Amino acid sequence: MDIAKLLLTTNRMPTRNAAIAFARAGVPVFPCAREQKRPLTAAGFHDASCDVDQVETWWARWPDANLGIPTGSASGIDVVDVDAKGVAGSGFPAFERAATAGLVDGELGRVRTPSGGLHVYFPAMRSRPQRCWQAAVARIDFRGTGGYVIAPPSILATDRGRVAYRLFSVSSAHAKPVDAVALREFVDPRRARPSTRSAEPATAAVLDPRRLAGWVGRLQEGERNAGLFWAACRLAEAGLPADAVASALAPAAASAGLADAEIATTIRSASRQASARPPRPSSTSHTPPPTPWSAPPSPPRRAGDTRCLP
Repeated sequence: MDIAKLLLTTNRMPTRNAAIAFARAGVPVFPCAREQKRPLTAAGFHDASCDVDQVETWWARWPDANLGIPTGSASGIDVVDVDAKGVAGSGFPAFERAATAGLVDGELGRVRTPSGGLHVYFPAMRSRPQRCWQAAVARIDFRGTGGYVIAPPSILATDRGRVAYRLFSVSSAHAKPVDAVALREFVDPRRARPSTRSAEPATAAVLDPRRLAGWVGRLQEGERNAGLFWAACRLAEAGLPADAVASALAPAAASAGLADAEIATTIRSASRQASARPPRPSSTSHTPPPTPWSAPPSPPRRAGDTRCLP
């Protein structure tokens, strides 16, 4: 499977055809809502499949669906998500520093996101799956095992209209996995200190609804939805019904800035997913899944990159 070649081949295809091409190449895919990042199937990226018949069925039902790909061990792809949020900050300076330090020099290719950010694709470590993380201050996320990305030629509705994900470049250099732990320590050294903000709550607090709600209430833009989903899953796995999960977490999520409809949808989805799988050990800690990003400087290019788009 050559991901760079696959991205190059499918970049301008209709989304349905691209989804089938990925599936035939052994990369599992799943449908997301038209012009959105929201999965359309009950278990989201956990439903991703390489079964071409299943993929055709999905796109027959939702012909305008966006194309989701699970990251990490499920697909063999890890993605560094570089944010570009205008006045709110950009992840490009931190990414360039990481590149200078040699921490991101094995990429497969770069995808320009509708908001002007960048998805940088790397081969995943087969022997050592790496979990997702978010470095909100550095405006860089890592999408590994337990996460997903929206892939070209999907389209998002933005304040600038409908904008497509487009392949920006492929690399001719030797591809190698990115060390997600080293990258995070580099771009987010605050994590080495005791944290009081949105880092994952201590294990002892995971099943305490009040403390979980406090953690959700401190989530920042770009991590709120995934954080709420993660917290709701923990409570649902502990046996709380959906309405009790909502009572515990919805006010905190609202105070963090999420809309009521989004909160209700996220909690329902978490409860549904948690009920569909065996309970987790209460001592197990989990990393929140990934979330959206954001807007525009031109992505930096490097020697060896091949420009694919105007």
